[in-house]
Amino acid sequence: MKLETIAIHAGNHPDEHTKAVIQPITLSSTFERAEDGSYPQGYMYTRLDNPNRRSLELVLSKLESGADACAFSSGNAAGTAVFQALEPGSHVLAPDDMYHGLRNSLLLVFKGVLEVDFIDMTNNELIQSSIKSNTKLIWLETPSNPLLKVSDIRQISNIAKPKDILIAVDNTFATPVIQAPIFYGADLVMHSTTKYLGGHSDVLGGALICKENNTFWQKIRTIQQLSGAVPAPFDCYMTVRGIKTLPYRMKGHMENAKALAKFLDAHPKVEKVHFPGLESHPQYEVIKKQLCGPGAMLSFLVKDGEKAAQAVCNKVKIFTQATSLGGVESLLEHRASVEGPNTLTPKNLIRVSVGLEHIDDLVADIEQALA
Repeated sequence: MKLETIAIHAGNHPDEHTKAVIQPITLSSTFERAEDGSYPQGYMYTRLDNPNRRSLELVLSKLESGADACAFSSGNAAGTAVFQALEPGSHVLAPDDMYHGLRNSLLLVFKGVLEVDFIDMTNNELIQSSIKSNTKLIWLETPSNPLLKVSDIRQISNIAKPKDILIAVDNTFATPVIQAPIFYGADLVMHSTTKYLGGHSDVLGGALICKENNTFWQKIRTIQQLSGAVPAPFDCYMTVRGIKTLPYRMKGHMENAKALAKFLDAHPKVEKVHFPGLESHPQYEVIKKQLCGPGAMLSFLVKDGEKAAQAVCNKVKIFTQATSLGGVESLLEHRASVEGPNTLTPKNLIRVSVGLEHIDDLVADIEQALA
């Protein structure tokens, strides 16, 4: 099946008794045992499994062409499950430009447990030279947050595989519509399902998808079930509902993002635009072979510095100044002030999640805010 068909049907199981076309929400926390003590329907307790969670995991694995999927209560819970599954003392290579929540997890939660180096994941020679005897995982975020750097997954996989190093890719910005990490050699794919997969800024969640259902994956499944960081049945239902329109939403998101990026790139008060759809992007050759589209995230630098960038965020009327991304509404924010004093993000950078409003209205809003 094509992606559009998978998105609609793979996560939906009509009710056998009522013949309801849309799968209902199963809110029960526990399930009845048979006379012999078994669980004939395959469900025991909702922390371990639930019909709605199973449906979500099925559609996610199908979308990413994976062997299995684990749904979590947040993107951070999904990412940290991978780190938890590593043996203490393992070395991890992570991007120098990445989501600050997971970066802080590595720096604070796993301090003294894992050894971590943050490097430029667009520099394959640097990756090669940074590998140590105890390197067990290369964590990629491509496109990255918030500078939209793009890593060559296939080339990095070719570096990692001979050394038995796992490759995990945070595919949140790209979505399965635009990028297929497993096809290019990734072992694990991560999503903050809060973002484009849910698509409406009303549900929190995360997910991991594996290339192979192996021993390491079973450790992740055990962590999911025992730690309890799982999404509620209603959250799963809402995420499956959002996924049904994902392929078509992304087409609109990308069309708007391309137009807005071109407008900003030509604006006299904009110093630089970070967007995979511009030919000026440093990794444009990688983008052409790895991505099916540029995505709908962009960031830009305001020429007059930090205060001017914050002023733009305060003057918009259609865009909402808020954290997060991937919803139908357009959001922007001054990213450095969110990330804190240790941020590497330029102080004059504004990150933009381009929504599905009419592009003329979005351009006009940014234009008046920059004026």
